[in-house]
Amino acid sequence: MTHVHATPHSTPPNPQGGEIYRLALPNTSSAAKLSRDFVASLLTVARHRGLVDDARLCVTELVTNAHRHTRTSLIRVRVIVQRKQVTVSVADDDHWALPEPPAFREMRKIRGEVCERDGGRGLLIVEQLALAWGMTVLGGCFPYRKAIWFTLGRARPTP
Repeated sequence: MTHVHATPHSTPPNPQGGEIYRLALPNTSSAAKLSRDFVASLLTVARHRGLVDDARLCVTELVTNAHRHTRTSLIRVRVIVQRKQVTVSVADDDHWALPEPPAFREMRKIRGEVCERDGGRGLLIVEQLALAWGMTVLGGCFPYRKAIWFTLGRARPTP
């Protein structure tokens, strides 16, 4: 399993022959459930049933983060379904509220810094389940949105 350490410059893979689906949700407490059901139904129809549980968990974490930590009016979910993998991104309009990557949290623990927040474990879950994940700030010199994304792939058959 390869990991992409999330930085503001990492970008999700470009779709090649995949289908793109989008869902825009109001920033409410039901956004996580709606996005979870949306992604699960897409993957079931696309015959990626083996990825449904991981995708539901990961998208729930990202949408919940957007809901709890931003003041965005809309949460945008984009799903790229390809033959062997799926990439899901969750975008919000608060480009300054970047989540702390798990690697940074671990470095602070190594240096003996106290982590006052009890949260932040959601991205650890995403990092463990995803083939790759990252953050993208959209808009260049005039950022207007950020997206957190992850890619899941079919498990390789065990010999």
